[in-house]
Formats: sequence, structure tokens, C-alpha cells
Amino acid sequence: MTDDAVPDLRASDADRERVAGILRDAVAEGRLDMAEFEERLDATYQARTYGELVPITRDLPAAGVAVPAVSLSKDPATGSDWPGRVVGGEGSSTWAVAVMSGFQRKGHWTMPRRFTCLAFWGGGEIDLREANFAEREVEINAIAIMGGVDVIVPPGVEVVVRGIGIMGGFDHREEGVPGEPGAPRVIVTGFAFWGGVGVQRKLTRAEKQRLKEERRREKLERRSNGEY
Repeated sequence: MTDDAVPDLRASDADRERVAGILRDAVAEGRLDMAEFEERLDATYQARTYGELVPITRDLPAAGVAVPAVSLSKDPATGSDWPGRVVGGEGSSTWAVAVMSGFQRKGHWTMPRRFTCLAFWGGGEIDLREANFAEREVEINAIAIMGGVDVIVPPGVEVVVRGIGIMGGFDHREEGVPGEPGAPRVIVTGFAFWGGVGVQRKLTRAEKQRLKEERRREKLERRSNGEY
């Protein structure tokens, strides 16, 4: 395989996580502000090839290397808390309705095997970043009529979108990203008429707070060492 072919190779989820790790280190060291970090992190999880990943960290040091490169070798999977988050049971809530109003399912809750929701002239948010899951594969059946439903998933979760839109639509941008070992699979189905169902992949609030604290400590250490 020639070097020219490398940028066109499909990147794996592990490759995207390595780039995300470089970005987390950079924001903790003060090299990136939170706005730059979130912009680059979004680009990382949307990248499909090595050619799209490499520019994201080109101006950031990693392990003493001036220009970090994405490794083509697959590292062994590291431990995660996913097995502990697939808890079984019936789920905390199985449905939600917003008629000229709104609904939210967020924080620490248990996503059931199937969750059905309706947004009519209203909006809803289903946030799975801190949720447990009743099963490894769960389904969100979203019906949006002149309204919208936002689904937020954490990194590592596989997303499949099967909804139908008429003068409306379903967001497919997060499809095609392989899930981490043991992570749930979230299937988004339903119907959108003059409305939309969006899917976003975001860090948890705890992870964002951890990065802020690491950056604050780094600044204090630099100040105490007289670096600035």
C-alpha cells in the first residue's frame, strides 16, 4: 500500500478515540479553549478517513512528537464502564408526549428496550449520556409533527437511524461509527412531518467538568512554577 493511499483509508472508532485523547490533553494543558475543543471533537467523531483525522491534531504535540500521526495499528480495547450500565429491567420511563410544550429525559435514568415519544408543535430531548440501559440494543421511536426531538448519545455508542421524513427529516450524521466493546446500540425510528429528529454525540457533563478542572490545575501549576 502506498503512502498516498493512507489518507483514503477508513478510520476506526479506536483511531477517533486516540485523536479525542490528544484533544483532551490539549485542553487540559491550555493549548485549546473549550470552544475549539468542542469544535474539533465534533469533527473527530464525524471523520470517516485518516485524511480527515490528521489535520485535527496537526498543530498539537502528542507524546513529544511535533506532528502527531494517526496510528494504523489497532490497539487492544481498554476497559470501560459499559457492562455496568446495561442493567436490565423495565426502564425508568417508556414514553413522553409534548403538545405545544416540551419534555426531557436526562441525567441518571434507565433507557428501556423501547421508548416512544411524540412532539406536536413542541420539542423533546432524550439525553443518554448519563443513562443506564435496560438492554444492549434499545430503540427510540420518535414522532415529530411540526416539532422536534433531539437525541444525545455519549461517545462509544453505536447509532442506527431508520426514521421516515415527509417535509421533515432524521439526522443520519452519527451513523456508521462503530460502537465500543460492550456499548449499547441505539436505534432511532419513527416519523417526522414538518419536523425533525436530530442525533448528536457529546461528552458527559462530568467529562467536561473534569477537563475544566484539569485545565485549572495546570494553570495553577504553571503559575506556581513561574511559567507565566
